Amino acid sequence: MPKFLLAIDIGNTTISLGILKESRVLKIHKIFTSLATEQFKSALSQALKRIKKEFPLIDGVIICSVVPKALEIVRFVVRKSLALNPLVIGQDIKVPIKNNYRNPKQVGQDRLVCAYAVKCLYGFPAIVIDFGTATTFDVVSSKGSYEGGIIVPGLRLSAESLFTKTAMLPRLEEFKAPSSLIGKDTKESILSGLFYGYGSMSRGLIDLLSERIKGKPQVVVTGGYTALMKKFIYRKIHHINKDLVFKGMSSLYFSQ
Repeated sequence: MPKFLLAIDIGNTTISLGILKESRVLKIHKIFTSLATEQFKSALSQALKRIKKEFPLIDGVIICSVVPKALEIVRFVVRKSLALNPLVIGQDIKVPIKNNYRNPKQVGQDRLVCAYAVKCLYGFPAIVIDFGTATTFDVVSSKGSYEGGIIVPGLRLSAESLFTKTAMLPRLEEFKAPSSLIGKDTKESILSGLFYGYGSMSRGLIDLLSERIKGKPQVVVTGGYTALMKKFIYRKIHHINKDLVFKGMSSLYFSQ
C-alpha cells in the first residue's frame, strides 16, 4: 500500500501543506500565516478536510516551522483533524547536518532542512538561495557542514517598506518582473529597483561567497519568488528546486 506524507512548512507569510508520495510532491495547499487565530484555525481545518478527502491514505505528518505560535495551533488542529501525531523538525527530528553557527539554536529549521536537502540531492559545497519572505543565502561547506549565511529582506518586504515609510510611493498591487531597466513611471521604477537590484545583489553575493568556499559550489535556488527572479541570475544558477524544503522534509521523515 502506498505511503503518503503530509509535510507542513510554516513560514512567516504562508503555510504550505504538501502531500508527498515518497519524495514526489503531488499537491500543495497554502494558507496565510497572518490570519486571526479563529480564522486561521478554520482555514487550516478546511484545508486538512480537503486533503483527507483527496488523500485518505496519508499516514504521516511532519512539520517545519519558523513561527512558534502558529506551530502550536497547527499541531493541535492536525491531531484533531487527522488523528495523527505530527513530527516536528528541531523537536522530534534533528536535521543530520553539522551546524557551525555560533549559536546553533538561532538557525531557522527551514534553512537547515534546505541545506540538508541540497547536500543529499546535489552534493557539496553548495550555496542555497531562498527567495521567500526573507531572502537567504546559506553555505554548505566542502565537508558537508552548515556554515551560516546571509539574510536580507525579501522582495515583498522591501516593496512594503517603501509604501509604509514614504509619503508618495504606492503599494504594488501586482508583483511582476519589470519590462525594462529604466522605469518610465513610479511603479516601473520600483519594480526595476527590486528585481534588477536583487538580481545584481544575488550575483555579487554568489561571487563573494564562492571566493570563500573551498571547491566549486553548486548554486541552488528555491522559494516563492524563484520564478520571478531566475532570469535575473540564471547564469549563476546550477539548479532550481521549488520543492526543496519538502524534499528535505520527506528525506528526514522516511529516514526515521
